[in-house]
Amino acid sequence: MFWYQQPPGNGLKLIVSSSTWSHNSYEDGYSEAKFEVTRQKTDYSLMTIKNVTPQDEATYFCAASDR
Repeated sequence: MFWYQQPPGNGLKLIVSSSTWSHNSYEDGYSEAKFEVTRQKTDYSLMTIKNVTPQDEATYFCAASDR
């Protein structure tokens, strides 16, 4: 699973990729302390944004891959 952020007027930014067989992999500038991702099943993922501020305003997307 891949989680993306799209701030208003900007393109998609990858936040984190997660898999059932390894730890979450966060992109530079993003952290688990802010964007907590849980994945209990292969087809289910939940991202929680902690301590939300106006700078977090964006559309967030989840994408899946079978690879």
